[in-house]
Amino acid sequence: MKRTVTFVFAGLSLLCVAIPAMAQAAVALDGSKLKLASANVLVLDAASNQPIYAKAADEVTPIASLTKLMTAIVTIDGGQSLDDPIAIDMDDFDYLKGSHSRLRMGAELSRREMLRLALMASENRAASSLARHYPGGMPAFVGAMNAKAAALGMSNTRFSDPTGLSARNVSTAHDLATLVATAAQYPLIREFSTTPSHYVEVQPTGQFLGFNNTNALVKSADWDIQVSKTGFIREAGKCLVMMATISSRPVVIVLLDSLGRYTRVADAMRVKYWLETGQSMPIRTAAGPTVKAVKAPAKKAAPAKTSAPSKVAQNSRIPVKSKSGA
Repeated sequence: MKRTVTFVFAGLSLLCVAIPAMAQAAVALDGSKLKLASANVLVLDAASNQPIYAKAADEVTPIASLTKLMTAIVTIDGGQSLDDPIAIDMDDFDYLKGSHSRLRMGAELSRREMLRLALMASENRAASSLARHYPGGMPAFVGAMNAKAAALGMSNTRFSDPTGLSARNVSTAHDLATLVATAAQYPLIREFSTTPSHYVEVQPTGQFLGFNNTNALVKSADWDIQVSKTGFIREAGKCLVMMATISSRPVVIVLLDSLGRYTRVADAMRVKYWLETGQSMPIRTAAGPTVKAVKAPAKKAAPAKTSAPSKVAQNSRIPVKSKSGA
């Protein structure tokens, strides 16, 4: 009886070892099947710190508002009370890119709320205010950002401002993967960067303002995202970094310099599909179902009328300008 139990136990042990191995081998990842439009890409297994896919991942490039992940880290590491109120000043206005903000001159929020808006809504004035109210002000804050980058081994990363509006904020996909993995160790960054939407009460007016996350994927039930940040300035293109659980493993995704309004999100979806299936994501055609025309009874022709183009048609000819920093 003892021998039988031993054999059964040994068999179960071997089975437990074999099942994960079989599951791992079930999806063979061929990088040639991953077609991405982003110029610089890194997909990293966060558990083993091993790259799964890389494309120009060591090329130094502007990073726009991905900068705000480091802004958040330095703010939290600074140890100042997150409940202290801080206000928007003229020094927080964007004179470089002219980006829009709904936080007006004198708007006051707690440091916690400024941090949340900087991460989830990519609020530039909120990020600037956090840096200005740091001990030693803006110069000390930017110095702390660069010191932290050096301490993390991000040797190809340089910061010149806390918002990312400056094209002199540069990094690589490899360095940014390190930044994302570090940011994931901060519960507040995990929470704030993945908050879908949030209302704040701005003092001294008492006005309520609603903000949405700049990454629409945080609202999707198909995604399990732990850290998220988007970025955009003309020099950087559209950027997106995330840590997400895909196929039961934590993965860091870095997508830089994506052309087009939706390219970074589409690339993230392609990466997810590839990791889950090992296949290229099917291309969706724009054509809808064919609708059979129904012939109406003949009517007497009415005089032709000339009407102005519809509002939709007019608007479709107006190019949409993206907000810097998002």
